[in-house]
Amino acid sequence: MMRAVLAAALCAATVGGFGGTDRRPDPRDIENGHKIAAYNYADQPYVVVNRRGEWVCVLTTGRKPEGSRGQFVVSTISADKGKTWSEPVAIEPDDGPEASWATPLIVPSGRIYVFYSYNGDDVTTLPGGGKKVRSDTHGWYVFRYSDDDGRTWSPRRYRIPIRVTDADRRNPWKGEVCHFWGIDKPKVQNGTVYFAFTKLARFFMEEGEGWIAASKNILTEKDPEKIEWTILPDGDHGIRSPALGSIQEEFNLLPLGGDALFAVNRTTNGFIACSYSRDGGRNWSVPEPLAYEPGGRVVKSPRACPKLLAASGGRVLLWYHLNGGHDFMNRNPVFLSAGRLGKDGRMRWSEPELALYSRDASARMSYPDIVEQDGRFWLTETQKTFARVHALDSGFLDGLWNQDACAKAAVRGRLVAARGAGVVKIGPSFGNFEGGGHTVELVFDAAAAKDGEALFEAVGADGRGVRVSAESEGGARTLRYLRRDGATVVDLRTDPELSRKGANHAAFVFDARAGVVLAYVNGHVCDGGKSRDFGFARIAKGVRPLADVSSGGASGSVKLLRLYDRPLRTAEVVGGFRAACGAR
Repeated sequence: MMRAVLAAALCAATVGGFGGTDRRPDPRDIENGHKIAAYNYADQPYVVVNRRGEWVCVLTTGRKPEGSRGQFVVSTISADKGKTWSEPVAIEPDDGPEASWATPLIVPSGRIYVFYSYNGDDVTTLPGGGKKVRSDTHGWYVFRYSDDDGRTWSPRRYRIPIRVTDADRRNPWKGEVCHFWGIDKPKVQNGTVYFAFTKLARFFMEEGEGWIAASKNILTEKDPEKIEWTILPDGDHGIRSPALGSIQEEFNLLPLGGDALFAVNRTTNGFIACSYSRDGGRNWSVPEPLAYEPGGRVVKSPRACPKLLAASGGRVLLWYHLNGGHDFMNRNPVFLSAGRLGKDGRMRWSEPELALYSRDASARMSYPDIVEQDGRFWLTETQKTFARVHALDSGFLDGLWNQDACAKAAVRGRLVAARGAGVVKIGPSFGNFEGGGHTVELVFDAAAAKDGEALFEAVGADGRGVRVSAESEGGARTLRYLRRDGATVVDLRTDPELSRKGANHAAFVFDARAGVVLAYVNGHVCDGGKSRDFGFARIAKGVRPLADVSSGGASGSVKLLRLYDRPLRTAEVVGGFRAACGAR
């Protein structure tokens, strides 16, 4: 009984947000976030909460584009949960060698450490030819610290001894200079601090492999000279799979308890890679594609930072982009999945929720952090020119972290709940944008549906409207969503790999604010499957409402039809699937 009450409460929580006559700004739109103080360039805005309850953000900045001379690291403080920020304080000066990729750690005494790459030997050319090169991914790994809550930093920097390995000996400087960078915010497990970084054997940013800096005494040792460091894993080679190609980088960690650690990293294969250590980082499994569950679908993402975001109570989120791109593009929108550790010691991930977006399709949000304070959560991110803070909706997070407990169809915004074929009255709110879009949800018989059959159709006399039809692809059943408004067309198919014999559940979520249409089959978000890089479609600028669509109809292959005048969240679609199909 208690489980049923909890599940109902969690499902209800996911309904909160925008829609109907709610005119509040969409918190998922990055333009509605609060800017963090920086200069022309801003990267890796990572936050710790100091003893006063203030946020201390460290980030890489500069007055010129990324990689330019004068790149340096700064800190800034917010006393109002990210709304306003102090003037940046230089941790390294902007007229010295490049300082980049800062990550912070706060220890029990309140001291704040910041770790970063520093071009300490001021190396600006490749050996031999004297060719000028970008100089922010080689040099020393160093740190400074603050004992006054991030207001000033130690006058001296301290160097972390990086063990020279095979990758270093193969880089252009033959081990005399280390070619590396790090994006991992330090984690603590059993009194040991860990953070991952990427070594590179070829300039620039090629043949990457994962390494970890670990310290067993930094949490308690006051003398920075006495801090002990170990570089993991053991041996001459880092975390790497020969099968995954040259680009294996931006490793970051999640403690799993005991001596177990989990790591993810980006590739150019269209998916995230992952690996496990069961002995405190000394040895690692060969990286493999990250899957939502062992043996299941891989988690698609382009060459963009896949970030593990740890919160209290063992809760964790994964930041990624749900597309199979192979380059630095397509980092918009941002999706989050909630992780949980299975009894077999391997991670499972929820279906993704759209968390942030920009209506500028070329925007590239990345390098996030999560901030937790007073029971609330925020995300930071950057598009390289602006770093911002975004509050996360509590209902959104509850639905995400408890997605497997939801087995109830959404009620708010429901226009139609009909069983079987027939004509249904929809009303104008289905076609307009007052609720932020619409959702078509249906259960259909895959065997009975014929190719080209309109399972649902709501089209006016002028041809404008929405049509969902049955199609075949590779011998499997797919559904096609087609929306025409006289100015724009959205054409989206479901992934054939997700269909099955008999009854299937499908949904199409038209999210006018985020500018995308998402497709779902049997409780899974479509990601393009094996044949396409994308499972969602972008809505073109200039999209118009469907003012004349007020009724529609379902075919005989449809067993259940639900229509909503707002975009459902993933947790709600999953709940509707379970409620309709009895699946758990």
